[in-house]
Amino acid sequence: MKTSLESIEINPSHKEIGTVILLHGLGADGHDFVPMVKELRLPDALSLRFVFPHAPLRPVTINNGYVMRAWYDIYAMNIDQRADETGVAESTMLIEKLIAKEMERGIPANKIVLAGFSQGAVIALSAGLLYKKSLAGILALSGYLPHADKVMANAAAENFTVPIFVGHGTKDNVVPFALGQKITDVLQKNKYLVKMRSYDMAHSVCAEEIGDIAEWLREVYQ
Repeated sequence: MKTSLESIEINPSHKEIGTVILLHGLGADGHDFVPMVKELRLPDALSLRFVFPHAPLRPVTINNGYVMRAWYDIYAMNIDQRADETGVAESTMLIEKLIAKEMERGIPANKIVLAGFSQGAVIALSAGLLYKKSLAGILALSGYLPHADKVMANAAAENFTVPIFVGHGTKDNVVPFALGQKITDVLQKNKYLVKMRSYDMAHSVCAEEIGDIAEWLREVYQ
C-alpha cells in the first residue's frame, strides 16, 4: 500500500481561502480534470487551491488484471456490489493524509472540499462522510456508494450537515444513472444536505454541470 499520493496543484493568484481535492476516475490520472479549473470561471475573490492526486497503480479485475491507476479494484460489472472494500478503505486513508497536508499549510478542514468523478466520487463520498472534522463540502460526479449501509453506520457526526452535490448523466452506461439517484436517496433518508442535478450526457462532464459546480462552490465558500 502506498503511504502518500503524488498530486498536481493549481494555485490561485491570490492567497488561497480553501482547497478542492478532486479525484479522477478509473484509468485516468490527476491531469484529467486540470482544464476544469479555468472552465469554472470562479471570481478572483474565490481563490481556491485545486489538488489533483494520482491514484495508485493496481491490477483491475474487470479489465483482465491490467495494471492502471485505480482507487480500488472492481471484481465484476455490478460495480456497486463488487467494489474492493479494502482498496476503498486504503484510498480513504490516503485522502485523509492529503487533507492533513492542507491543514498543515493553513487551510482548516471546514474550507476543504472533497470532490471526485466515478471511482473518485466513491472515495470522496466515503472519505468525506467518515471524516471526523467538518469539511466545506463533498462533490460526487457520476459516482456511486458501495457498502452504503456500512458507511452510514460509521458516518462521522461532524459531517452530518456538510453540503453535498451529486451530478450524474441520464445516459451514463458505465455508472448507471440509477446509482447516482440511489446515493441521493440514501443521503436524503439520513437527513444530509444533498443537492442532485441530472444532465443529458453519458459518463462524462458537460458545460452545464461545470456551471452548476461553480455556483455550488460559490455557495459553499460564501
